[in-house]
Amino acid sequence: MSMQYKDKIYIAGHQGMVGSAIFRLLNERGYDNLLTADRNKLDLMSQQQVADFFTTHQPDYVFLAAAKVGGIQANSSYPADFIYNNLTIQNHIVHAAHNANVKRLLFLGSSCIYPKNASQPMTEDSLLSGYLEPTNEPYAIAKIAGIKMCESYNRQYGTDFRSVMPTNLYGQNDNFHPENSHVLPALLRRFHEAKQNDTPEVVVWGSGTPKREFLHVDDMAAACVHVMTIEKTTWQQAVTPMCSHINVGYGSDISIKDLALLIAETVDYQGQISFDDSKPDGTPRKLLDSQLLANLGWQAQITLEQGIKSTYEWFCQADEIRE
Repeated sequence: MSMQYKDKIYIAGHQGMVGSAIFRLLNERGYDNLLTADRNKLDLMSQQQVADFFTTHQPDYVFLAAAKVGGIQANSSYPADFIYNNLTIQNHIVHAAHNANVKRLLFLGSSCIYPKNASQPMTEDSLLSGYLEPTNEPYAIAKIAGIKMCESYNRQYGTDFRSVMPTNLYGQNDNFHPENSHVLPALLRRFHEAKQNDTPEVVVWGSGTPKREFLHVDDMAAACVHVMTIEKTTWQQAVTPMCSHINVGYGSDISIKDLALLIAETVDYQGQISFDDSKPDGTPRKLLDSQLLANLGWQAQITLEQGIKSTYEWFCQADEIRE
């Protein structure tokens, strides 16, 4: 059983960065029976509304891309929101999918599920092997619970619920908020505004030494669709009942300092760049081992240079529209 063009496909979080990319890709590939609902029509925090939605529409496949996300500052400032909202949303959707006999569900997690000091690159079986990074622990625990919930429903009910753990994502429809966004979009906006305002110096949070892996959201969407279309027997042979998630990464990482230099070059910012080491660095390094996904026939295609360039072009166009 593989995903057919006539199947009804529900994308939870279709207006977010990842959900919108999945929506675009499915449309491009000819899947035209796509089911979406914005917050005015469906409150994912309401168990009854989610249950009624699934009962009414009976989707065949579900991409669970809805989540509350943010960078270090947002996670540090709103820990209760991050754990409560994410647990609530994923609990409602996974349980409703089971009750509605959904053929297959894909849960999107995050690489922050892995321990702060996990061996690099991080393999799937390093989950729950050590302490989490404190700055985003509530969010990480919610995502771990989502993985285990999918595993538990598979074991008890024989469902086909799968989980993918992406590395740091960026691209079209990212959050470019100056305080609550992730590092790449935050830096892109900061350098863009510094160039516009002829600001002589841009200060980057932290020492610049941590290394991060970045994956363009269009690559992530392609990986999600690829995983969703893998036959059940092939998937079950690749994973284990107690470790049923797979990593989705780019394959290499970059220091925050080098990332800042690359973004400054892309934006054509000519001023000085300094680093404020009084601000938190977060995890020293986060590089995923994505060999399992490669063995299943998928690898990233968009280079970091290409991705930042296209993201900046989209950001400038969106900025013009906002103005």
